Order: sequence, then structure tokens, then C-alpha cells
Amino acid sequence: MLELHRVTAGHDRRAPVVREVSLSVAPGEAVGLLGPSGCGKSTLVRVAALLHRPEAGRVVLDGTEVRGWRHRAPRSQRTAVGVVLQQPRTSADPRLRLRDLVAEPLRATGRRDEAADRVAELAAAVGLTGDLLGRRPHEVSDGQLRRACLARALVLRPRWLICDEMTAMLDASTTAALVAAVEDYRAATGAGLLAVGHDRTLLRRWCHRTVDWADLQPQTDGEHRRDGAVLPD
Repeated sequence: MLELHRVTAGHDRRAPVVREVSLSVAPGEAVGLLGPSGCGKSTLVRVAALLHRPEAGRVVLDGTEVRGWRHRAPRSQRTAVGVVLQQPRTSADPRLRLRDLVAEPLRATGRRDEAADRVAELAAAVGLTGDLLGRRPHEVSDGQLRRACLARALVLRPRWLICDEMTAMLDASTTAALVAAVEDYRAATGAGLLAVGHDRTLLRRWCHRTVDWADLQPQTDGEHRRDGAVLPD
């Protein structure tokens, strides 16, 4: 399981954007997290991907509580989670050609010898042609760069995949291709998926279950929830 227990996080300890959020994803399960822009979804994504230490709460990965974050996390935990971040332009090194961008995690973990075969395999899976692999991020479209970022997220064969607004602002054909690539990977490996976005229709068609961000927020005194809404008593 990928489990988040009462996570509170943000960049300002006095005003966290995520408050006491609990969420879990089972092996092979696809969970959609639905919420508006700016609500804190991307911060939660970074916590779940071991990229941001929460102020409070616990993250449990395959039964082991996470104690370290970013480079301080054990390699076995870091490589168990693949993530596609919301902004591909800021998450991709502009100096790297796409083939090197995809292979970057392999080189970082001492598996350089696998790079050529694995990049070719994933390029075919996400729809990147050979000429695109030779280009740098500024020479390709947003859709093409997101294909490369998805391939990079899959290159270490993670057991958990997190996609933060992976298809936002993309055309229907690119969206369908990326979702199909993720589903093919899940079917082949049994990986769990957390898909984050604000497109209710897409998430409900894609995922086994969809969780609304509003339903994850702690109740205040004198309020109760009904059908996903927070209502006064």
C-alpha cells in the first residue's frame, strides 16, 4: 500500500496548504484525486513522491514508514515511486536531449548500461519517435515533453505511479495516448496509480475510484459531510 495518514504540509508552517489529509492506494488500484487549482494537490503529490517532507503525519510505503525525503530516502523507497509533475518545463533539465532526460534516473542509480534498450522500449510505449528523442525540451511541444516525462517516470519500473495534471491543456489524442501508456504499464506490472487532476469526467473513466479534495479536509466544529459536501448542522 501507499498510505498517507493525516498529512499536513506546505511551504509556510504557519499556513499549510494541506491539512490532515489521509489517502491510500492499493497495488494495482487506480485512484483519482479531484480538486480545483491551488487547493494543495501538488503539495500532496510531492509528499507522496517523497520529494517534500510534511510538517505532520505519516507516509507508509509497502508497510514501512518513510523516514527520509528526497536524497535522504532509501533508494528502495525512492525508486518505488515514479512521478509526473504538473509543470514539465520546470521539471525537465533544458540542457538534456529527450533520450537523456528519459535515461536520467537510470544513470543516477548506476544502471547506465540499461539506458539504450530501456529508452527505446519506453519511447515506443509513449509515442516518441527517434527524431524527437534527439531534441531538447525547448524544441518540442508540451505534449511531446509530457510523453518524455512519463517515460522518465516509468524507466525504473516503479511499483507506484503518481501523475499530477498529466493531461492538462493537452488535445484529446495526446491525452488518450498518455492514459493508454499508463494503463498498459499498470496491466503489465500491477502498479498502483494516483492520478491527480480537475477533470472529473476523465478521472472517473480512468480510475477505479475518485476522491474529492473537499472530502479529505478535516471537519470544523458544527459541520458534517453529506454526499461530499460540508454542511452546517
